[in-house]
Amino acid sequence: MYSFLLGKEIKEENLHPCYFFYGEETALAREFIQGLKKTFLSPDEDFDSMETFNLQESSWPQVVDAARSLSFFQVSWRLIVVEVPLDKSQKFSSSDRKILEDYLDNSPSQTILVILSPGRRNTKAPLNQFFTSYSSNVVCARALRPLKGKALFSWINQKFSSVGKQALPEVKRKLGEMTRGDLTLLEREIEKIVTYVGDKRRIELDDLYQVSGGVKSFREWELTRSMEKGDYDQILLVLNNLFQEGVKPEYIMGMMSKFFRDLLLAKLWLKEGGKDQKAVFKELKPQIKEKFGRFYTSKFNQFFSLVRSVSIQDLHFSLNELEEIDRKFKTSGIGLQTLLERFVWNYCFSGRR
Repeated sequence: MYSFLLGKEIKEENLHPCYFFYGEETALAREFIQGLKKTFLSPDEDFDSMETFNLQESSWPQVVDAARSLSFFQVSWRLIVVEVPLDKSQKFSSSDRKILEDYLDNSPSQTILVILSPGRRNTKAPLNQFFTSYSSNVVCARALRPLKGKALFSWINQKFSSVGKQALPEVKRKLGEMTRGDLTLLEREIEKIVTYVGDKRRIELDDLYQVSGGVKSFREWELTRSMEKGDYDQILLVLNNLFQEGVKPEYIMGMMSKFFRDLLLAKLWLKEGGKDQKAVFKELKPQIKEKFGRFYTSKFNQFFSLVRSVSIQDLHFSLNELEEIDRKFKTSGIGLQTLLERFVWNYCFSGRR
């Protein structure tokens, strides 16, 4: 599998014991991690062969202990992924340095350590300096910079060519404009377009207009997708992007409320028996057409799986909670982002979904 971040195929002979990725465009690093999983880990082994850590709750000694330990089932490859919050990159003790040096100087074979340090970084931060100055034979360090111009077009080309498609230059330009170069949104749009065109090899501007809207609809699409999956980290990322882009609070609250209202309406309509599932889906998700094939089927099944799993009482509770958040935001001076992040935590981890 080809890695755009490294500019080469992911192969055993190309591997480093450790990878350190730092910067804003985390989609490139997560794409590389997915490439490692597909190349070296079988789906049946994911539970035993991959571990993830966040240094907000974990420590370097715990990470190294996990990297050195062998699974009970003795899997062939092991992947250890570590996410470093912004403040933790500044706090790198001499004991942590010694632990990591000892590990990197004698790392286990067939164990890959990937460290992701997202956000705008001070390159002189102790953690950054440690990994970027380490031997390049051991640590592969890369800055995650947003892609622009030719680099962005090259990434789009690679995505289309990987599935046997070719997009006209005006399609790539329009995709870049509409998504503002956000790779996560771009990947979703490419997935939709590829599914829509079917066996057609060359993608034209009309194909793009058939399945894509504006930037706000991209964000709503991604927020809905993340909420359906209960993906806490991704929901926070999408919300943060919305606030960073200056999207009005009313619009963000509207998107959040619409998600729960759609689920509630679906449950009520099906309970009343006036509409079948296809009619409900067409009413609530008119932008997703049956002609989209597998993409339509996937979204249809995902939506009704969530409809079945959540109760009417819990949906009313969530909508009432959002009304209370709106009131607090307008009267208390507490930031809406903070209030919604608490709400998202409860939604993902309270068992109400």
